Amino acid sequence: MDKLYIVIPAYNEEANIEKVIKQWHKVAENYGEGSRLVVVNDGSKDNTLVILHELKEKYPVLSVIDKPNGGHGSAVIYGYKFALANGADYIFQTDSDGQTDPDEFEAFWKRRKKYQMVIGERSGRQDGFSRIIVTKTLKAVIFAIFHVGVKDANTPFRLMQPDALRKCLALFDDDYNLPNVIISTAMKKWNFKVCYRHITFKPRQGGVNSINIKKIIKIGIQALKDFRTINKRIESIGN
Repeated sequence: MDKLYIVIPAYNEEANIEKVIKQWHKVAENYGEGSRLVVVNDGSKDNTLVILHELKEKYPVLSVIDKPNGGHGSAVIYGYKFALANGADYIFQTDSDGQTDPDEFEAFWKRRKKYQMVIGERSGRQDGFSRIIVTKTLKAVIFAIFHVGVKDANTPFRLMQPDALRKCLALFDDDYNLPNVIISTAMKKWNFKVCYRHITFKPRQGGVNSINIKKIIKIGIQALKDFRTINKRIESIGN
């Protein structure tokens, strides 16, 4: 019956959230009986949560989850675990800033049974040169520590099978900063069937990005420490 759960973390996205919900709600309605659009409000300080509750009246398959602020990673993990606990057959994740295109989902859905993850590779990115540098640096670090090549480890446009996702979630705690990076890397290292598809990646459609260069550097320093520990876990579990 292919029940799809779309997971979208949100923090201070009052400028974008209604448009994003409108776009992705159509996907949740049209793909799979019992599918849900799950928005995880990560302790927003603006009107994001108020808007989300208002939108529940208009969009019947919208589920709103509110949690204390813990960062993008913790919100993603929270949404993943909610989807798994509710019997999702497929879990898709994207972000709430309007940078991804729902029209590109169809190509991913067609490949859902063949691959344990179908993930976007951001080509022609429009979100700034500094973000491109961060992605290239991350790719190099992953190769150096995990000894695998991952094209675009942190893309917020990924469709996953539940068993594969569940295995990856065991690698880190619920407040881990970079779950999608580890999920991409672990699936590669475990030789899971993964398909990359080129996607467009637009500029942020409104509001202010909560992650700046200072935070990225801080996260990066911590990631170097964490990656070595997590790599040992990946190797000890095996495929």
